[in-house]
Amino acid sequence: MADPILADDHSPAAVRRRLSSPPSSSYLRDFIYGAIDGAVTTFAVVAGVEGADLSASVVLILGGANLIADGFSMAVSNFLGLRAARQQLERARREEERQVSLIPEGEREEIRQIFAAKGFEGSDLERVVDVITADRELWVSTMLSEELGLGGAEPSPIRAGAATLLAFVTVGSFPLLAFVFDAIFPGVLDHVFAWSAAMTAVAFFAVGSLKSRFVEQAWWRAGLETLAVGGAAAVLAYAVGAFLEAVV
Repeated sequence: MADPILADDHSPAAVRRRLSSPPSSSYLRDFIYGAIDGAVTTFAVVAGVEGADLSASVVLILGGANLIADGFSMAVSNFLGLRAARQQLERARREEERQVSLIPEGEREEIRQIFAAKGFEGSDLERVVDVITADRELWVSTMLSEELGLGGAEPSPIRAGAATLLAFVTVGSFPLLAFVFDAIFPGVLDHVFAWSAAMTAVAFFAVGSLKSRFVEQAWWRAGLETLAVGGAAAVLAYAVGAFLEAVV
């Protein structure tokens, strides 16, 4: 028996309403990317300093510098990367528009072969070609998506960069919380580094669990997966710090 809610979502009116809205952009990738990298790099600083047996003040200075500098760097890099992708799309669109103007029959043939490869033939194929090429905007958009694999939802570079920065600073601050608390209330916490490691583990697991809300994966599995990746980076950073401390 069909699900009544699912059936209602696929009524003609619901489908028309859904398809008439522009596709929305997701910034989940940017948030996850910033959150994991923020926690990894900041705890890498903490673990490296701890492995080198340096003071807690060095942890706070280097960790704080990492939050601001590396977080801003990641946000700007994400912004510039997405803006470059948008510029590439705009350039490709102008080129397709130029080709449609100069060699329309050649572009019609490309549409014909694209849809012939999808199984259209005979009068059905010619009808598809006629309908698409009658609308210049649809024609160009079809060439961009079908021939070049471009188009679709275009995320905002500013919003993507902001999501990366926010996630980086917010989640990346977790490894420093124990050291900040210890600086304000000296002697209250025993084994500050252990508390920092625990807070970082919580951050990793929470980010992974949050990701499971948007992908088809069990929350605990997603959390453990992220925790394992981040933990491996932390262990590596600690080992490097300890090695350098022993060598120097």
